[in-house]
Amino acid sequence: MATAAPSRNLALGISLIVAAFFCVAVMSAFGKAAVALPTSLISFFQSFISLAVFLPWVLRGGTSQMRTSRLPVHVLRALAGLLSQVLYFWSVKQMSLVDAVLLVNAAPLFIPLIALVWQGTRIAPAVLASLGVGFVGVVLIIKPGPDLLANPSSLIALLAALFSAIALVTVNTLSHTDRPDTILFYYFLIASVATAPFAAAEWKTPSLHEWGLLIGVGVFMALAQLLIILAYQHATASQIAPFNYSVVIFSGLIGWIVWRDALDAVALLGILLVSAGGILSIVLARPRHSGHGFWLTHGHGGQAAASAAARR
Repeated sequence: MATAAPSRNLALGISLIVAAFFCVAVMSAFGKAAVALPTSLISFFQSFISLAVFLPWVLRGGTSQMRTSRLPVHVLRALAGLLSQVLYFWSVKQMSLVDAVLLVNAAPLFIPLIALVWQGTRIAPAVLASLGVGFVGVVLIIKPGPDLLANPSSLIALLAALFSAIALVTVNTLSHTDRPDTILFYYFLIASVATAPFAAAEWKTPSLHEWGLLIGVGVFMALAQLLIILAYQHATASQIAPFNYSVVIFSGLIGWIVWRDALDAVALLGILLVSAGGILSIVLARPRHSGHGFWLTHGHGGQAAASAAARR
């Protein structure tokens, strides 16, 4: 017998999506704090712990939710997402938390461009203008110049956003046939398998404190994904997707409290422009048919939101 759809509650949906991206900010802070650990180790434990936490949720309806006829697409999606995560964890160790989080969450600025190249989707003039606003903000954040060549962490974070956008476009393709939790299951499984050899090769036994950081990265990643799926059961993507950018506020506060990261006027203007450009591209580029929910989400935590939104 089919289960009844949950009743819609916009306030609850907004609360859940904000809570989800608070978890993303905390996860990012744990990753930044684990500066002494190899990036491959952080990436492996993020995927493996998330898989362990998320598996009971996937299995709540039986093993049938693990079935898929599109394994090659899952592999492509997982590798793109994994590259985004690895590049992000590397960059966040080298720069302020809020800048790294903001740049990697600039994925909505790349999605229309990827869709143009990959699928031939035309970019509307209004969307193109929003992308221009966002990329001006990106330039203000990365501050092109000699220092950028000496420390390319900003460019690495931006490259992570590009791979994140590729992953989200792929998620949109998968969302036509697979459930959000099925997509996440294969992402965490494939990412765990792919990072395991690198983690073993660069193994460094974590201290008790570092074990806590690794567990935090994995648990908060899994919590973020679960909260996003729940949020999209109570509100539509167009209603709550702009709240994804609450992660920038949370990251700025955490970075200021823990690492005393201060924002100058130029950086603050860049944050406002990137956020405005991203939100506008989310709203303006929303397709009229329901199969393209990936336009409405972004970045780390957006994997669940993309597939959940696409099924609305």
